Amino acid sequence: MLNRVILIGRLTRDPDLRYTPAGVAVTQFTLAVDRPFTSNGGEREADFIPVVTWRQLAETCANYLRKGRLCAVEGRIQVRNYENNEGKRVYVTEVIADNVRFLESNNQGGGQRGQDTYHDDGKPIDIADDDLPF
Repeated sequence: MLNRVILIGRLTRDPDLRYTPAGVAVTQFTLAVDRPFTSNGGEREADFIPVVTWRQLAETCANYLRKGRLCAVEGRIQVRNYENNEGKRVYVTEVIADNVRFLESNNQGGGQRGQDTYHDDGKPIDIADDDLPF
């Protein structure tokens, strides 16, 4: 049997780094992946896929990935479930990544900060909705 996934997309928000009670790092983020076709209206559609990373990879992703950055994720699909506050069973499908490749560097554009669309100097950035692939 085989359960392997390879995705290339852009982060919809900064990664969320947390630690388990045992001190193990875990990061969650969502990857927007374009579909290979357009809708009837000619618009591009995307899937928003939740990704989880663990341990050192989680800390690396939290330190270097930011909203809008392009990356490749390799891992496996996992389905988990839990009972919510209303007593309903909730199913969650996510990719557990064992390899994440950063496809854009911090100095994208020849090392000139002015050309890096996603560089925010620690301040909020303003990106128009029509500039985002999702």
